[in-house]
Amino acid sequence: MKQPVRLLLLCLALLAPAAHATLPSADSEGNPLPTLAPMLERTIPAVVNVFTETRVAVRGNPLFNDPFFRNFFNLPEQRPRERKGESLGSGVVVDAEKGYILTNHHVIEHAVEISVNLSDGHTLRAELVGSDPETDIAVIRVDNGKLTALPMADSDRLRVGDFAVAIGNPFGLGQTVTSGIISALGRTGLGIEGYEDFIQTDASINPGNSGGALVNLRGELIGINTAILSKSGGNVGIGFAIPINMARQVMQQLVNHGSVERGQLGAQAQDLTPALAAAFGLENRGGAVVTRIDKDSAAARAGLLIGDVITAVNGRRVSNAADLRTRIGLLRVGAEVVIEIVRDGEPMRLSGEVHPPRMSRIPGDKLHPRLSGTLLADIVEGMPHYGRVEGVLVLEADRDAVRAGLRKGDVITQANRKKVSGLAQLRASIKRNVPLLLNVQRGDSALFLLLR
Repeated sequence: MKQPVRLLLLCLALLAPAAHATLPSADSEGNPLPTLAPMLERTIPAVVNVFTETRVAVRGNPLFNDPFFRNFFNLPEQRPRERKGESLGSGVVVDAEKGYILTNHHVIEHAVEISVNLSDGHTLRAELVGSDPETDIAVIRVDNGKLTALPMADSDRLRVGDFAVAIGNPFGLGQTVTSGIISALGRTGLGIEGYEDFIQTDASINPGNSGGALVNLRGELIGINTAILSKSGGNVGIGFAIPINMARQVMQQLVNHGSVERGQLGAQAQDLTPALAAAFGLENRGGAVVTRIDKDSAAARAGLLIGDVITAVNGRRVSNAADLRTRIGLLRVGAEVVIEIVRDGEPMRLSGEVHPPRMSRIPGDKLHPRLSGTLLADIVEGMPHYGRVEGVLVLEADRDAVRAGLRKGDVITQANRKKVSGLAQLRASIKRNVPLLLNVQRGDSALFLLLR
């Protein structure tokens, strides 16, 4: 390279920072350059930082809870100990007049105090209105008449490729804005939450962004940022947000009732695959094929039959079995439901009322002495395990049960080498006076437990 050329490149490199600092706001013809600044100036005040103080019980040595041990060594009775902690996240003001703020359940879980920091620097105390761990949505409320709220968009109208902007409080740094696109829609089966219908985006989402806003270029709220997919814990361009339509449905129940009371349809379904669509003589446009109907269920009373293909619920399209579960799971007990189906190639509409879930549960010691300390339940519609695994769910496990090997959340799939699909089969497979051999599914793994 000739010396004059090298000198020119060096001069350009030295001048670059100064040139960047004075970039024009308009092109050579006076036309304004694209910028998100005006939209963000309206939007950012509605996104708040959420700080919580938590207290978690610290489990001590079990010997100190034994009266004989304490008396023998003349030890005083142990008082329960607690460990204080703090967490941070984000939230979005959705009703300025009433002070309602949407955030994630995991942001405020175990919180004894909740504080909200506004963009203007003011800090307010907040109260919990209600929380739903199955969708990871929580509603908190503050008393302040100077809040700014975000308008909500219709997240059902989103398309892959739409621009998206994430606003939140990553790593506690303060308000931060990142931009990207909608990478995918309707993401399910991730195991993050009980009900999943995620918006996937490459707008950077990091720890602390949870509960923050995902907005479109009009500054409308399209989702609540909730999770990232990363081995390192940092952003790798795969973030997930709860669609605002889902969050709005959950919020309505939390505001009106303080909790989410889910109903059930009483039917099990599987995805309409291309092979099944061909077998049914249908075009593969998505849907869920009914494979089982519970007796006296809402599905049975509505006239649903095995082999029906469910294509929509209350006017909203159903793309697969997981989507159907989410659509029904967002309905409250007693809600009217209109189901659009295809039966023998003909479209039909059925209507009914969502029933309360039939929760069959029993203390473990009623079935076998070695199951003492557990609370067992059938896996029914509305549970995260429903449709994924057959067996008996361990709802609760005390210290003795844990010592024996069982854990809360375990699913008993076999007892004494016999398949178990519910409590009735478990009862029939065991004898009270013999050791109990269980096959248990725990998360993504399985193991045998011998309870003597």
